[in-house]
Amino acid sequence: MNYKDYVKWERLPSTWCPGCAIGTVFKQLTFALEKLNVPREELVVVSGIGCSGRTAGYFNVDSVHSTHGRAIAVAEGIKLANPKLKVIVFSGDGDLVGIGGNHFLHAARRNADLTVICINNAIYGMTGGQMAPTTPLGAKTLTSPFGAHAAPINIQGIVASNARHFYARGSAYQINHLQKIMREAIEWPGFAFVDTMSFCIENFGRRLGFKNGYEMLFKLKADFRLNLNPTGLLKDNELGVVKNAGPES
Repeated sequence: MNYKDYVKWERLPSTWCPGCAIGTVFKQLTFALEKLNVPREELVVVSGIGCSGRTAGYFNVDSVHSTHGRAIAVAEGIKLANPKLKVIVFSGDGDLVGIGGNHFLHAARRNADLTVICINNAIYGMTGGQMAPTTPLGAKTLTSPFGAHAAPINIQGIVASNARHFYARGSAYQINHLQKIMREAIEWPGFAFVDTMSFCIENFGRRLGFKNGYEMLFKLKADFRLNLNPTGLLKDNELGVVKNAGPES
């Protein structure tokens, strides 16, 4: 398989804004699938609502553009109906851990055999730039013009609270590392969550003073560093993998 085989080229160019990081992550996932040589007929991609949710329409495989917050639930149903399939969820932080937070909690608890690629841009981007569960403390958004008053949700802590877990954090800047952890997540037998540090220039970055996506990309470079052998949980500024294949209970 070639990475081009996983893309519906006739639907490009995409609807994503210039400078958006989603396309970068999308491309790295196709590279990961190529290296794993996943047959298209054995792969399903599920997305929710939002900018990231549009990826379901760009994958040249069976895909489902589900309702808001229900991507993980739909994906788990597909996996239960046909366990032979590789089922990948590709959606945003607002959809997965905000609107769909309950499904996220219990799919992780049940160790559902899914790979979840989360575009974590810390905002509800498509609907105007409202504060999300992942918005950093003090960040200005459409609905927090004086700064977010609550700390962001601890995605890593939720996933790692289960005896069997796989949590990876990557970024749209460190693409070689991102592709590597995507491959590892797809091969993981159980629930695997790839928390991808990303950005939204139009409905978030400009409010914070960034001029373009290029500046936000290099902010990722400055803010995060690789930790290839973490002991315990990753620190807030670290990229890496935290996993435990121990007993389910």
